[in-house]
Amino acid sequence: MEDNEGDILLTREALEECQFDHDLSVVRDGKEAIQFLLREEPYTSVRTPNLVLLDINLPKKSGHEVLKTLKTTDEIKHIPVIMLTTSSSESDVMNSYKNHANCFITKPVDIDEFIRAFSMINKFWLHTAVLPTNVPV
Repeated sequence: MEDNEGDILLTREALEECQFDHDLSVVRDGKEAIQFLLREEPYTSVRTPNLVLLDINLPKKSGHEVLKTLKTTDEIKHIPVIMLTTSSSESDVMNSYKNHANCFITKPVDIDEFIRAFSMINKFWLHTAVLPTNVPV
């Protein structure tokens, strides 16, 4: 869930570079993120994601609000959430973990570091960790 077009393009590039072989869905604001995760109109036919990359600074509803909704909704609270944001504020880190984020990563500004971060996300979360799949909602 990302609203910055430049970060979306950079993320797609990084995922391509690290040979990411999973579907990627992008929503651009917090309200849309909640609709997507809860499979509300216009997202009634989407698959529930196995993993969420969530920015804190989203329009309409913040990433913290999205995280709180996600982690307090029985049908989707099992989904791992990586907070991926430009913030390195201690309060954002604490608030994220308090609301059950699984990981907090400050977005690197250097392109090579950004690609390396996504390579590590890909290796750990999508190839090492076992994620729930096909969970009925």
